[in-house]
Amino acid sequence: MKPAKRTTNQAVGYCRVSTIEQTNGISLDAQQARIRSYCESKGLELVEIVIEGGVSASKPLDERCGGCKVLEAIRQGVGHVVALKLDRLFRNTIDCLTVVKRWEKAGVTLHLINHGGASIDTSSALGVMFLTMAAGFAEMERTMASERTAFGLARKRERGEKTGGDVPYGFKAVGRDVKRLVVDEGEQAIIQAAHELKEQGLSLRAIGAALAERGMLPRSGHAWHPESVSNLLKAWQDWQKRVMDWEQEG
Repeated sequence: MKPAKRTTNQAVGYCRVSTIEQTNGISLDAQQARIRSYCESKGLELVEIVIEGGVSASKPLDERCGGCKVLEAIRQGVGHVVALKLDRLFRNTIDCLTVVKRWEKAGVTLHLINHGGASIDTSSALGVMFLTMAAGFAEMERTMASERTAFGLARKRERGEKTGGDVPYGFKAVGRDVKRLVVDEGEQAIIQAAHELKEQGLSLRAIGAALAERGMLPRSGHAWHPESVSNLLKAWQDWQKRVMDWEQEG
């Protein structure tokens, strides 16, 4: 179906919040205030702010109720989509670039109020290039991190050290004789969710409760304790430091 004529100054805002964030209102209020302020400063007519409650970032935009509202607004001719951060809208880098490319062809501009500390939009070739490069670098860093982790495990095996319990959270070991690490999408989603909740100022106990409500449990399958949540938040940084140390020793 051919989209309606694009109304260049009309914008739809998008906020995604967890169930607990809805209860205390921290993230919801902050996102809405930033979106309104941004649209006013850019001279955009904010026709609606879509609020997505209790939906994981791992779900594609077109499979979310609020996401469908955003897409419908685009079909009706709205020319701008405004969100606080990239992870509010998209599940990963590939998802982001695919959707943004489709919006670019349709004449829709994406605005990210806080992308690495600065606001960007895709109204210009420079903005599209910056977003593409930033997303690409994020994907490269993720791949390099996986490679460094695998290298660290290989170094330990060469030294005859036990590695069975050293699989970092967010990864899983595959293979029989030669083990290699691959990304565990489920655990990566838990790490991302935990960090998002931490950014909202939730306590360790509240983060654990929020993860459990979403069905995100630790490897043991039991409830999250404040200490285990703290370990979850620190695990990735600690593992990367260990791998960097091994590389320097090598």
